[in-house]
Amino acid sequence: MLSYDVVDVFTDRAFAGNPLAVVHGAEELSDGQLQAIASEFGLSETAFPLPPTRSGADYRLRIFTPSSELPFAGLPSLGTAWVLRTAGKLGTGRCVQETVKGLHEVVVREDGATLAGDRPVVGDYLDAAPLAGALGLFLSDVDPHAEAGVAGAGMDFTFLPVRDGAIGRARPQVGFADHVVGRGLVPVCFAGGEAHVRMFRAAGGEDAATGAAALALGVWLVDRGLLAPEGEHFVVVRQGQEVGRPSTVELHVTAVGGVATHVRVGGKVVPVAHGKIRVPG
Repeated sequence: MLSYDVVDVFTDRAFAGNPLAVVHGAEELSDGQLQAIASEFGLSETAFPLPPTRSGADYRLRIFTPSSELPFAGLPSLGTAWVLRTAGKLGTGRCVQETVKGLHEVVVREDGATLAGDRPVVGDYLDAAPLAGALGLFLSDVDPHAEAGVAGAGMDFTFLPVRDGAIGRARPQVGFADHVVGRGLVPVCFAGGEAHVRMFRAAGGEDAATGAAALALGVWLVDRGLLAPEGEHFVVVRQGQEVGRPSTVELHVTAVGGVATHVRVGGKVVPVAHGKIRVPG
C-alpha cells in the first residue's frame, strides 16, 4: 500500500481551488502503474515525489493527468512542496524541484508555496474571431485592446482577451481543439491589476485553477502592453468560479524592455484527505 495526501491548491479553504493527489513511496513503480493510480484518482493532476536524479535538486516530481504524463505544471509543484514540508521532508523556504523540463525554484511557506516558471516564450499572434467562435462567443465579446495569441513559461497556452461578462458565457464548441495551441485556451478579462480567467483544456474539460497558465499569462500581459514594460508586477488571477471551485492565483512578473524576463506563481494550500492506496498489479 502507498500513502497519499489530497490537498486543495490556490485556496484558503477546503473544497475550493483545484484538488491534487500526492502519492508517496512510488520509487519502484512503472510508468503504467503511475498512470493507473492517476486514472484512479481522476483529478486534473496526480503528483509523485521521487528521489532526485540531477545535481542541485531536492526532489524529483512526476506529474500525471488521468490520461498522460505532463513535463511541468504549477498546481502539483506548489501542492507537493507544501505536502513535503508538512511531512518534514522539506523545510520552509527555498528548494529546487526537478521535472522533465529541468530544475525550478520553489519557495515553501507555512500556508502555501511559490514556483518560478521556465523561460518565458511568446508564440504566434492569432486571429481572435475563430477563437471566440470556438468558445461560442461573438466578435463583439473580444477586447480589442490586446491581440490573441500564444505564450508560455513551461507550458504553452492560447490567450483570448474578452470583455467583462463574456467569460461566464464561454462554452467549447464542436471542433474547439482545432483552434487551440498548447495545453488549453484561456479567455481572460484583465482590469485594475486583476485577471479573471478560465482554462479549457484542448483534450477536454476545464480547470478550476491552472498555475502554468498563470505563468504564461504574465508573459502575455507584458508582451501585449497590459503591464508596464519595466519593473515588478503583482497580478491577482481569479479562476474556478464557473465550476464551483473559486481559486486565487498569485502572479509575480518581472519586465525589462517590454519583455517578461521572470515569472512566478503562488498560492495557498489546504489539506483535505490522507489515506492508503493499493499498488496496481
